[in-house]
Amino acid sequence: MAAPLVLGILVAVTVRAVLYRSSLAGFISERVEVASPLNAWKRVVEGLALLDLGVSPYSGDVFHETPLIIYLFHFLIEYSELVFMITDVLTAVALYLAVQDFNKVVFKKQKLLMELDQYASDVAELIRTPMEMHYIPLKVALFYLLNPYTVMSCVAKSTCAINNTVIAFFILTTIKGSTLLSAIFLALATYQSLYPLTLFAPALLYLLQRQFIPVKLKSKGFWLYTTQYAALYLCSLVVIVCLSFFLLNSWDFIPSVYGFILSVPDLTPNIGLFWYFFAEMFEHFSLFFVCVFQINVFFYTIPLAVKLKEHPIFFLFVQLAIISIFKSYPTVGDVALYMAFLPLWSHLYRFLRNIFILSCVLIVCSLLFPVLWHLWIYAGSANSNFYYAITLTFNVGQILLISDYFYAFLRREYYLTHGLYLTRKDGTEAMLVLK
Repeated sequence: MAAPLVLGILVAVTVRAVLYRSSLAGFISERVEVASPLNAWKRVVEGLALLDLGVSPYSGDVFHETPLIIYLFHFLIEYSELVFMITDVLTAVALYLAVQDFNKVVFKKQKLLMELDQYASDVAELIRTPMEMHYIPLKVALFYLLNPYTVMSCVAKSTCAINNTVIAFFILTTIKGSTLLSAIFLALATYQSLYPLTLFAPALLYLLQRQFIPVKLKSKGFWLYTTQYAALYLCSLVVIVCLSFFLLNSWDFIPSVYGFILSVPDLTPNIGLFWYFFAEMFEHFSLFFVCVFQINVFFYTIPLAVKLKEHPIFFLFVQLAIISIFKSYPTVGDVALYMAFLPLWSHLYRFLRNIFILSCVLIVCSLLFPVLWHLWIYAGSANSNFYYAITLTFNVGQILLISDYFYAFLRREYYLTHGLYLTRKDGTEAMLVLK
């Protein structure tokens, strides 16, 4: 398996190296779908210039990345292209190892449930085999490395690629069962973009499973482990934030980074839902609707935790998708991360209802983004409504895609316990309807 992965890495690095040296690099780096006001490379360069002049990079309204990022590139600015290629490779390798370990856990759990007769007698075709699962880690890694969204983010030098690497290592350490490292990487991910805070719940549920601690509110073990993990996470976050303060000798980065993410003052068009809505909004209503929009990312965590408490990795996948759809400044790099997990759920394909249509919608929207942008900004024959319409279609397509996978997952779980061929009391064939 190592040889195909190395070959895939070499192909991915070659594609990126060629694009860096082509005329497309400048075009891609200016695309609003790839770089947002939060992670655009030209803003990092501007922040570095201010830092070199002895001025706080947060003194203006240009730089909104974290202090650790600016100090990282303060020393590695000459090797920035190499840094971004390495981060993509590290992300792919971390996902490969994480999925490899997760498949082992899934297979052991499946074998145990079969021995305990927890599955219906007619579900043999739903049981996953080692041969079927063997190539899934490689597919996940290649799906990330060779995804056009990932390639464009790397070529544009969007710092979203670094965020993805941190999240990938958080997923790896969680699946490995390392409480300390999982908490540290989750703290780093939260420090970088705030929204990964919602990944706390699926990580905790998975680690509880690894420790064979039941998820019961009356259980002392549950509260003890939850407190321990939360304390490690919060302590790591405090240490990282304090380190940022000592680097800058100022707290200016907090309103400039996290205040910027939450208040959404920059309405530069992107693939998200915020910019057009608030450009048309009356000022005195904006605070209320900013709160409503931001709550969307966090609102689904508790009901999903209740429904998917036995399946925390699928919960984590859904939560990553929710973040990429509802965050204030999304880019295609965010979409690429959760899409890398789609091969992991290949056993759900038979239950998906609209996968072909939704795939076509997402591909067509991706192709229409630059077309409608050109018609609006350069040709002047369209307006912002055209661009927002395709943005809205793209996000609706993502929501329906995740809903389809969620439906397919629940349907398969139901069939495993109740049987694939359901019948009514009178012996006629029954149809499963999930509500």
